[in-house]
Amino acid sequence: MALITVNAGGLYCPAGDFYVDPWRPAARAVITHAHGDHLRAGSGEYLLARPGAALARRRLAPDARLRALEYGEPIDLGGVRVSLHPAGHVLGSAQVRLEHGGEVWVVSGDYKRDPDPTCAPFEVVPCDVFISEATFALPVYRWTAAPTIAAEIHAWWMANRERGLASVLFAYALGKAQRVLAELAALTSEPVYVHGAVASLVEDYREAGVTMLPTLAPEATRRADYRGALVLAPPSAAGSPWMRRFGEASTGFCSGWMRVRGDRRRRGYDRGFVLSDHADWPSLLRTFRAAGARRILLTHGHTETLCRYLREQGVDAAALATDYGAEDA
Repeated sequence: MALITVNAGGLYCPAGDFYVDPWRPAARAVITHAHGDHLRAGSGEYLLARPGAALARRRLAPDARLRALEYGEPIDLGGVRVSLHPAGHVLGSAQVRLEHGGEVWVVSGDYKRDPDPTCAPFEVVPCDVFISEATFALPVYRWTAAPTIAAEIHAWWMANRERGLASVLFAYALGKAQRVLAELAALTSEPVYVHGAVASLVEDYREAGVTMLPTLAPEATRRADYRGALVLAPPSAAGSPWMRRFGEASTGFCSGWMRVRGDRRRRGYDRGFVLSDHADWPSLLRTFRAAGARRILLTHGHTETLCRYLREQGVDAAALATDYGAEDA
């Protein structure tokens, strides 16, 4: 029997009777991380890595039952030995290792291999079957080192200051915004204005011991002078009335999608900065080799392209249809 199957509720472990990142309420949910497509309300009990507990609390009902595990701490769920291991995606993100009947499966959730000062680095977990995302599973997606991208952001900010403009940088509220603030801290100590959706999550990161630039809340009117300031906001704020207070501004978007020039044009930002919290093409292939899995199962993203490539290399690979997305790319 497969350790993980897919049904209407999501990725299900029949032997242990639990779900990993269920799409519908389940009696027991093992959670890889706190992004909305992986952590959903309504389950009876949630198991997750301790560094992500505060983020999960913020996104679930006050009476939700959470059990926080240390990375690597084993637990028995219906005879299945389960442990959580760093995924390097965002604060508290985890891969789920399952061992039963002489087999080891790993559900990686979303992950990246690049250094990130805001979360624990990815840990290679040897396994027989590896379930992987495929968000950026095309050869065109190859990341530049994050400190280099941070220097580009800082240079853009300073150039806009000379022009008398505010710099509004759109970045996903959980993970990406905090990573930008942490990477920029190596270049400046100047405060950054942040949207309310970002501010509360920044505080959770600070409480976890992550060093970031100081942050300020923008005033509600245009009376303040934001010329020369850097503002961090979620993509949903683009084109909203919230933007009016900043007057004339240059806009940028921070995402792995910015690697493709056509995506930059279609989204209508002045600048695109290629910074992703997902694995790029070389990192995906490197991870599969390191894990030593005899079978690779792929979820959400360019699954067919990567499946075809792996099969051509003699790897047993298949796609899994899931309800996960890449809104945090």
